Amino acid sequence: MAIVGGGPAGLALAAELRRLSIGKVIVLERESRAGGTPRHCGHYPFGLYEYMRLLKGPDYARRNLESAILRGVEVRTDTTVTALQPDGVLEILNGKGRSILRADRVVLCTGVRESSRAQRFIGGDRPRGVVTTGALQSMVYLKGIKPFERPVILGSELVSLSAIQTAAHLGIKPVAIVEEENHLIARSILRPYLTLKSIPLHLSATNPRILGQEKVEALEYTNKDGSRQLIETDGIIISGRFRPEAALLKASHLAVDAGTGGPDIDQFGRCTDPVYYATGNLLRPAETSGYCWREGVETARRIAADLNGSEFGTLSVSVHVADPAIRYVVPQRLTHANGMDGMNRFYISLKEPVNASLAIHGDQGQLWKRRLNARPVRRIEIPMIDPFRNGHTSAIHFSIQR
Repeated sequence: MAIVGGGPAGLALAAELRRLSIGKVIVLERESRAGGTPRHCGHYPFGLYEYMRLLKGPDYARRNLESAILRGVEVRTDTTVTALQPDGVLEILNGKGRSILRADRVVLCTGVRESSRAQRFIGGDRPRGVVTTGALQSMVYLKGIKPFERPVILGSELVSLSAIQTAAHLGIKPVAIVEEENHLIARSILRPYLTLKSIPLHLSATNPRILGQEKVEALEYTNKDGSRQLIETDGIIISGRFRPEAALLKASHLAVDAGTGGPDIDQFGRCTDPVYYATGNLLRPAETSGYCWREGVETARRIAADLNGSEFGTLSVSVHVADPAIRYVVPQRLTHANGMDGMNRFYISLKEPVNASLAIHGDQGQLWKRRLNARPVRRIEIPMIDPFRNGHTSAIHFSIQR
C-alpha cells in the first residue's frame, strides 16, 4: 500500500490499514515532517473525537504520526510523487534521486490549498504584506515572523477564525473581515466571536483592490450601493476559497471531476483506475482535520475489504448534476459490489443560496426528494440511495425544483 500525503486523512488511513493487518503500508510525504496542515496551526481545537481531548494543531499532528508509526507504518518524508502511472506505478523524487514504486493499491490524500490572489482576481498594487492563511500560519508558528500589525482578512469561511487565532499568537489585531457575499460563509458562531474580538464585518464588499507601494497601505472595495470604501491596513490575509491539491492528479490518467476539481470516485473512494483510491479534502474542498481523519479510517476499511477479496460487479451508475445551482455531488459514480459498505451519504455543495426542493431522478422517474434551505460552501449530506435495488438505472440526476 502506498499513501500519497501524510496529513490527517493519510495518517489515519495508514494506521487503520495496519490495524486491519494489511501488510506493508508506506506514506509518501513531500514535506520534511508528516502531519499536514495541523502542524502549522498552533491553536485549539483538534483531536476531541479522535483522542478524547483538546489538542493544539502540532500536538494533534504528532499524535496522528505516532499512532501510524506504532502500527508499523513506514513514513518517507522529503519524498515527492512526480507522476501517477496505471496499475499503481508511482514515479518518486527524493534526496537519493528518482525511483519507481509499485503498489497493490495507492491512496491519494494530497488535501487542499487556498486560492491565491491571482486565482481570486484581486486587483490593485503589488506591495509586500499579502498572504494566505496557510502562509501566515507557517510564518507565525514555524518561523516566528510577524508580517504586519493591522491586517484585513478577505473571506469569512471557517478558516478566517484560524487566521484570527494565528494573528493573535504574535499580537496581530485584524482591523476587519471583508466578505463579498451578503452573509457570513462560516456558520453563525463566527459573528459573536467577531463581536467579542471587536473585529468589524463588511458584507457585500465586491471588487477589492489592494493599495500600497512597497507595503500594503489600504484595501479598497465596492459597497452594495456602488460607492467605494477604503480601509487603512498594513496587510491582507486572503482566506478560504479552497481548491483540491490536484496538479498530480490532473497530469495523470485518472479522471478529474469538473465540479470539485478533485478525482472522479465511486462510493468506495475508487478512482477511474480501480488500483487508485482517494480520500480526505482532495475529494472536495474543504472539511476539518477531524472530518478528514474519520474519512481516512472509513476508506481504510473499504480498501481492506477490497484486498481481502470483496468483489465489485460490472454494473455502474453515473451521477449527474442537472442544475446550475449545484456545484458538485460526491461520489460521482455508484458501483455495484458484494459484501462491501461504501459511503452512506451523498455530499453536495451549492453555487448559490437555495430554498427549494432537491430531487434525484433515475431512468424510471423520481427516486428521492427533500426540501432544502442551504447556502454555498456549507456541506449538505443526504442519504445514499441504492440504484440497483429495483432494477438497473444508467444514471441518476440531481436537480433543484423551485
